[in-house]
Order: sequence, then structure tokens, then C-alpha cells
Amino acid sequence: MWGMNFATETTASEPSIGLDDRWRQTHLGRLLGHAMRRFDERVLYLMAGNEGVPLALANLAARDQISAAHIHITRHLALEGSRLTDLARAAGMSKQAMGDLVDQCTAWGLVQREPDPLDARARRVVFTPVGLAWLQAFKDAVAQAEAEFGEAVGKEVATVVALGLEAYDT
Repeated sequence: MWGMNFATETTASEPSIGLDDRWRQTHLGRLLGHAMRRFDERVLYLMAGNEGVPLALANLAARDQISAAHIHITRHLALEGSRLTDLARAAGMSKQAMGDLVDQCTAWGLVQREPDPLDARARRVVFTPVGLAWLQAFKDAVAQAEAEFGEAVGKEVATVVALGLEAYDT
């Protein structure tokens, strides 16, 4: 339970961990991490069954070849395109890791690299038409997963959770 700490008296050189270590399994960060993974897994499952997703991509998603990491591109790529460094920064990833994801998504036909109209030396990552269909499937799946969350915990709790997370994010 939150706030339950049965620590015994310790000396200055002894850490005060306590006898009850249930907090390690139930602290807010761990719960948020589990919830995010569960939400992303549900979104990917729903996307795999979306009629608007090309069959090859649906099959990749259904076989767990597309992971939550690939969703970073879907979440963070601007509709007008993004430079790789900006995309990596927005996703909280290294440029190299994001480059690997972009390479995979390029091979799958979701995105392509094109010259940046503002800087001839730079390239932008942009959605392809297939990628835009994927983005629509992502939007639909997120809406359904959010509705399912609301049904599971109640609309009032879902609203409070969303408002609390928005406030925490700022």
C-alpha cells in the first residue's frame, strides 16, 4: 500500500529500507510504466486488425515485429516531416536508435527520407501514403484503447487520471 513504511531504527551508515518492500512493486513510476506498456500493446493489437492497415504491416504487427518503439515515430513525426535529430529528441531517443527505427519503417513503406526545403544539406523524414494510413489506424486504436480504459476504471476516474497526467507532464 502507498505510504506504508515499517522501517526500523538505523544508524547513519545503515540504509533505512525497512521491512516492508512492497513499495518497490507498487510505486507510481512502476505502475505508470506497466500501464504504458499495456496501453501500447493494446494499441498495436488493434492496429494489426485495422482494415486500413496494409496487410503486410498488419501481419508484422500481429507477429510482434512492430513494437512500441516503432510507435515513437507514429507519435512524434510531424505531419510536414521532421529532421531525424528533432524526431529523436521528441521521442527521447538517441539519433542512432531513431535512425535504426526510421530505416525499418522506410523498408516497410511507412516513411521516406526527402530533401529538407529549408536546408539543402539536411533530410526530412516524412510519412508515405501507407504511413498516413498507419497513422489513421494509430489514431483509431488510441481512441478505442482510451475508451476501453474508461470502461475499465470508470469515466470519472479516467478523466481524473488524464487530467492528472497532463498536469504532471507540464
